[in-house]
Amino acid sequence: KLEEHDDDAEDDDFDFSDVMVNQMIHTIEFVLGAVSNTASYLRLWALSLAHAELSDVFLEKLLFMTVSTGNLIAMVIGFFLWLGATIGVLMLMESLSAFLHTLRLHWVEFQNKFYSLHGDGIKFEPFSYATLDVLP
Repeated sequence: KLEEHDDDAEDDDFDFSDVMVNQMIHTIEFVLGAVSNTASYLRLWALSLAHAELSDVFLEKLLFMTVSTGNLIAMVIGFFLWLGATIGVLMLMESLSAFLHTLRLHWVEFQNKFYSLHGDGIKFEPFSYATLDVLP
């Protein structure tokens, strides 16, 4: 029996190298996650800049260019082309893009704060008054 007790004591020993490796892995995962989150938000920023530039091109080429001609028919056609391009390309595409990117950000970046692939979390148990200890 004494030998078995000695084996159990050896299993419970603190191993600094295991803790160090585990912490390094978690540090690398954290840094990669932070870089990934930053890149996602930078992609959204770049996309909004691209759409702003596209809006400026539509305004200058479709509306301002036709107004500078002085021709009323060209101005009306240019206005409706500008209106159609603005609503069709910018408003619909920007709305779809914003929806898809925020959905991705919620599922990928936000959810990784709560879901662990390592299985070291605490199982969710819904609140119930029946499980409470009643005080006398």
